[in-house]
Amino acid sequence: MTLVDRLNAWCRKVPTWAVYILCLIPIPILYYQAVTGGLGRDPVKGLEHELGEIALQLLILGLSVSPLRKFTGLNLLKFRRAIGVVTFVYVSLHLLVYAALDVQSLGRVWADIVKRPYITVGMLAFVLMIPLVATSNNRATKALGATWRKLHLLTYPIAILGAAHFIWLSKGFQLEPLVYLAIVLLLLSTRLPKMMRSLKA
Repeated sequence: MTLVDRLNAWCRKVPTWAVYILCLIPIPILYYQAVTGGLGRDPVKGLEHELGEIALQLLILGLSVSPLRKFTGLNLLKFRRAIGVVTFVYVSLHLLVYAALDVQSLGRVWADIVKRPYITVGMLAFVLMIPLVATSNNRATKALGATWRKLHLLTYPIAILGAAHFIWLSKGFQLEPLVYLAIVLLLLSTRLPKMMRSLKA
């Protein structure tokens, strides 16, 4: 038995709820760090940034599931839905911290959406995620049929928008946001043929 076979056998034994718990562990840790000064001189900005970056990392992890199965044989499809839902949780918390603790005004939130492009693309990514989360259940999958697959192609523009949001809000030239964008584009390039077939179906 190869290493990949062993990993797949182990993954089959891991319950999905364990993935939810594992992925959500950073949330109370980050809030504790924000309260105790572990996120720098501006804990609100620090918390906002950390939640957003974890959301982008989870989004990339979700995009990696199919390429990993295709190129390595590692099958993590069982966990993709959980990863997607948890990604939305982090994006929602990122937005909540920004709106409730950072700007503290719905009027300012709307003004930022209109005036600041990085807020605009970030909010657009959040809005596009809502129908994906709303249909991330077995009932919706069966009811929508082939339409469900087409709807979930929204993951691709969401990933690009998320990476662009990170690049745009970064001050000056920073390598890390560009690396995230490069990874997103690489992963999407491996899915392009399948995406085109799904759109034609």
